[in-house]
Amino acid sequence: MNRMTELKHGLEEAWHSVAEGWRQLRDRATGALTHFSPGKSPSVRDTGTSEGGQFPAATWALLAGDVLEDDDKVVVRLEAPGLEKEDFDLEVRSDVLIVRGEKRYDRETTQGRYRVRQCAYGSFHRAIPLPVPVEADKAAASYRNGVLRIELPKSEHARARRIEIRSA
Repeated sequence: MNRMTELKHGLEEAWHSVAEGWRQLRDRATGALTHFSPGKSPSVRDTGTSEGGQFPAATWALLAGDVLEDDDKVVVRLEAPGLEKEDFDLEVRSDVLIVRGEKRYDRETTQGRYRVRQCAYGSFHRAIPLPVPVEADKAAASYRNGVLRIELPKSEHARARRIEIRSA
């Protein structure tokens, strides 16, 4: 029976390890998981099959991002490969940055067929909570190498101030 107890203990440890890994993945990816709504983009067909059936397109994808705050500004970096700067629409509402866009489908080849399709296409939007009030009218954005970078100056009352102590 001792061997059976060891086996049970080993399986419990393995299960807890896998469960913890999934929990961490879910917690880290929750904010980055973005829904893509196929709409204006033409549907994608698998022309490599004799049936010519519809190939299911992914409708969820990760748009990973970072939010950095320093004394004067908030910087949001969003990884969004395969788009052009014209594909984005940015807006600040209250203390939330809203990023909208559309990723259009471009077929790589006219021959063959897809065996794996994990890229999502269509319109999307992400709401990114900002840690402090910002001056949206002074924001600046750039898009380079698949990374959208938005700099949002902090509102005057949200900026850090150094207080000097005077002698009495």
